[in-house]
Order: sequence, then structure tokens, then C-alpha cells
Amino acid sequence: MRPAAKLTTLATLVLSTALSACAGTGVRLPDPKLDETATPVQKQETAVFAGGCFWGTQSVFERVRGVLRTTAGYAGGSAKTATYDQVTTETTGHAESVEVVFDPARITYGKLLEIFFSVAHDPTELNRQGPDVGTSYRSAIFFTSEQQHRVAAAYIRQLDDARLFPKAIVTEVVPLKGFYRAEDYHQDYALNNPDNPYIQVCDRPKIEALRSLYPDLFSPYKGH
Repeated sequence: MRPAAKLTTLATLVLSTALSACAGTGVRLPDPKLDETATPVQKQETAVFAGGCFWGTQSVFERVRGVLRTTAGYAGGSAKTATYDQVTTETTGHAESVEVVFDPARITYGKLLEIFFSVAHDPTELNRQGPDVGTSYRSAIFFTSEQQHRVAAAYIRQLDDARLFPKAIVTEVVPLKGFYRAEDYHQDYALNNPDNPYIQVCDRPKIEALRSLYPDLFSPYKGH
């Protein structure tokens, strides 16, 4: 959904039960049983997550301690179709995604997955999050290493086996073939536009959930 549409349909969004799918469980999920182990020489690692509109996903991860930087962008399609106007046609194969560069000595990949599933989005919704519908809003983990692949797949099995969600998790776990930075106006959108009605309704609750469920990891400011 384009930014203008997100604003003009606010009244519908507030009344829609679909808004309950904007975020995750609202409870802190268990730690992953399988996780990565940082090595002394490993200074940073990159993870890529897709969970609905990238404004909200970025607004969560840029407030997590141990995350060095975040970038809103597109993954799943080709470089030639990695523009917002093309992605919103739902024909490119791209998902709105966020690249998360983090310090594995301060926060693990598994902990980022835990936040992704508990706070950033609802992983049981197929090709939608809240009011945003289409394959570009799908839930996906684009792994950058075989170790990330193993940890992500194991955590999804762990959560499904524990039946912590009312439905099965539909999150794709696929290799990252390319990440393409989104247009400048999408970067840090929620941070720069806190009074935007869409941000207030759909994304502010995610930030508050992060603060409440993970106070030890929450930072009120970008860059830490």
C-alpha cells in the first residue's frame, strides 16, 4: 500500500480487525535452543528479515542494543525491479525487507529471530500484515549463511512444536540472493515521522512491545 493510501484509509484501519496482525504474540517467546556462537574475530554479521511494511520492521530493529545499523530495502527479486513503484505491483518477487547489521558479541542471531517473531510481525499471516496485503508483505527470513539457515529453521520448528501461535508459522526461510536499498524517504521512516497516523496505529505498538518485553535490549534511540 502506498504512503498516501495508508494515510487516507486510517479510519478503516482503526476499525479493522486486521490490525491485530500488525505485531507478534505480545508475549516474550522462549530463547532459541539452537543459536550461533560468536567468534573472537567476528566483529559484525548481517541478517535480512521481511515482515510486512519495512517501516515497522526497521523501527523495531534500529532500537535493539547490539544492532549497528539497519536499512530498509527489497529482497527476493532482481535488481532491475527493486523500486517501490514496481514492488507495489506485487509482480516482482520482492518483499519489503530490512537489512540488520549487528555485533554478534552483543546480541545473537537467535535473539534477533526471537524479536522478529514476538514483536516485529505476525508470522502466521500469509502474504499480509495488518492492512497491507500482497506477496511484498510476506514473512521471510533471507539467510546469509548456512548457520543462519539452521538456526532459523530450528527455531521455527521449536515454536511450532510448542504451539505458541494459534496457527502454523508461514515464514519463508530462503537464501539471500541480493538486497537492494529502498528509496531515501523510506529510510528510518517511523523514526522521522512519529506522528504519521499509520505509524501511530501499526508501528508504535511494536516499539512499545519491544520496550516492555525486552527492556534489557531496548534503546530509545537509533545508533548504539
